[in-house]
Amino acid sequence: MGITISGRLILASASPRRIELLKVMGLDFDIMPGNIDETFRPAETPREHVLRLSEEKALSVALSHPDGWILGADTIVVVAGEILGKPRSPEEATKMLEKLSDRAHEVFTGFCIIRQDRRIRIREVVESTVLFRKIAPDEMAWYTATAEPYDKAGAYAVQGMGGCFIREIRGSCTNVVGLPLCEVIDALKRVAAISFER
Repeated sequence: MGITISGRLILASASPRRIELLKVMGLDFDIMPGNIDETFRPAETPREHVLRLSEEKALSVALSHPDGWILGADTIVVVAGEILGKPRSPEEATKMLEKLSDRAHEVFTGFCIIRQDRRIRIREVVESTVLFRKIAPDEMAWYTATAEPYDKAGAYAVQGMGGCFIREIRGSCTNVVGLPLCEVIDALKRVAAISFER
C-alpha cells in the first residue's frame, strides 16, 4: 500500500518545504541539492527563469545519476512585475511586505524531472495568485522580528505565521509553499516513475 517508485528518486533541492511536501506523499527519496548560479539573465521572464533554474538543478544531479529520477524546482514571487528574492535583513523584509500588502502577487514554480538513461525530460511552470490583506506596521514589525521571512522568496511563509496575511489563493496552494504537488505527481505518474498501490 502506498506509492511505488520505479527506481531511485532524487530531489535536487535542500528546501525544507519541498522535502516536507514529498514526505507528506509518503515518497522515499534522496536529497542532493543542485549547485548552480541562480542569477537572472537579461530580458529573462519569470517563467523562463524558474524553468531554466529547475532544469539546471535537475541536470546538475542527473549527470552523475543517469539511472535515477531527478526532480529540480525553483520558486519566485513577483509583484507588479518586480521579482522579490529572499530578504537579508528586517529592513528588506519590511520593504517586501509593504509591496505585498493589500494587493495580489504571483508565485511561479518551475519544475523539471529528468531520467538521463531513458532520455526523459519534463519541464513545467505553475503559477498561483496570492492576495494579501492590508498589513499594519505593528504586524510587520512583529513578523520581521521572527526568523520566518529570511529564507523565503517574498519574505513570507504561507504554511507558517505568514499565512495570517493571506486573504485568498487562486491556483495551487502547494505551489505557493514551493512545489506544485498536483502537477509534479501527475508528471511522475505520466512517465511511469511512480505507481499507486492499494
